[in-house]
Amino acid sequence: MKNCRIILAARLRLFCWMTVVFVSSRCLAAADRPNIVIIFTDDQGYADLGCYGSEKNRTPRLDQLAKEGTRFTSFYSQTVCGPSRSALLTGRQPIRSKGWGMPASEITFAELMQQTGYQTVCIGKWDVSSRKAIPDRMPNAQGFDHYFGTLGANDGGGVTFHENDKQVGSTRDMGSLTTLYTNKAIEFLKQQRDPQKPFVLYLAHTMMHTIIDASDRFRGRSEGGLYGDVVEEFDYETGRLLDTLDELKLRENTLVIYTSDNGPWNQDKYTSRKKGHPAGSVFWGSAGALRNGKGSPYEGGYRLPCLVRWPGKVPAGRVSDAIFATIDLMPTFATLAGFEVPNDRQVDGVDQTDLLMGRRESGRDHFYYSQAGVREGRWKYLKPDAHFYAYAIEDDRPRSDELYDLLADPAEQNNLAQQHPDKVAALRTLMLSIEADDRLRPEDGLR
Repeated sequence: MKNCRIILAARLRLFCWMTVVFVSSRCLAAADRPNIVIIFTDDQGYADLGCYGSEKNRTPRLDQLAKEGTRFTSFYSQTVCGPSRSALLTGRQPIRSKGWGMPASEITFAELMQQTGYQTVCIGKWDVSSRKAIPDRMPNAQGFDHYFGTLGANDGGGVTFHENDKQVGSTRDMGSLTTLYTNKAIEFLKQQRDPQKPFVLYLAHTMMHTIIDASDRFRGRSEGGLYGDVVEEFDYETGRLLDTLDELKLRENTLVIYTSDNGPWNQDKYTSRKKGHPAGSVFWGSAGALRNGKGSPYEGGYRLPCLVRWPGKVPAGRVSDAIFATIDLMPTFATLAGFEVPNDRQVDGVDQTDLLMGRRESGRDHFYYSQAGVREGRWKYLKPDAHFYAYAIEDDRPRSDELYDLLADPAEQNNLAQQHPDKVAALRTLMLSIEADDRLRPEDGLR
């Protein structure tokens, strides 16, 4: 009963606040607001694409997308799946948005865009309702008009599908998922889209997570083993989606954002505990020169590829090293879609509209690595007890302060903490201030 009162109070506040937002945004013509397509892949490494240095994987469509828009080289998601998704949806660090256990009281960009007249669709991996069918924490209750996908990961080699709040089947054919989700996205664009409304399409792929597979058309085709096959199929299917935008004459007014949820599962420790993988298989992605991968606070865990295209608005052929993150999407969409960012809670994202449009070359001042450290400009600090997931722990890592100059040393090999104690102290203070900064009071009952 108490939980029901908490959720009701939260929704009532949201409704009252939304009424004001909706009235203020009606002056924005639909033609002035872009459609938004977010292509969010899973466990794909920083260096898995040709445009990010891969010499094995052929990714012509994503490489072309990079040429048609801006390629970001200091873009950050989170280091694991659920936290990455709650951060993207809410613009809040996972210490606030709670990752896999994101509560119903969190406000997503989809809820806000609904209120400004957007059609909102989510397809694929949800992963913020504790991987359970909890209606008030599922996509329909969190702002999406339509949902098709799986509430969790494919760790056991199978997935169960939901369409909106209804369970609609399951499969153990992992090689079918990339095409299935792309088909569902194309079906929306061709058959369910309201041409009188702008739309946001959040397409969150299951691949390349854990039990990977490609369809018969792509299996055995690449030089990168099964993982390379999956990457190349993903590239092809993404091309189909982009072609559909062209076919429907949606290209010019559609902002396309491609990125991944976290770094690749590339640790040797994981070899002995792969669930459901063929014996002796090692087919994960590449973080390139970046250190470690998924589950780690080093760059290989957090820094991901990101490509952004909006013809005539986002500069084409540009490469930007500005600090930019998934938590920035909520406030950036606020400017583009005409809504207000919630002011009753700490929102960690910053509006990156000017960065995207080429009106500014600088990005975020700093980025926080959850329970681990912080980056400010070129400097990155990790605390002695920085959080690692078990498979990502480096057994020989000294438990001491770490400081890296990421411009000179993106591979994080040269710890400069002893040479710059003042910088260590300043960044530690910044980290602690981020962790303490939360305008959502415990007495609000919304944690």
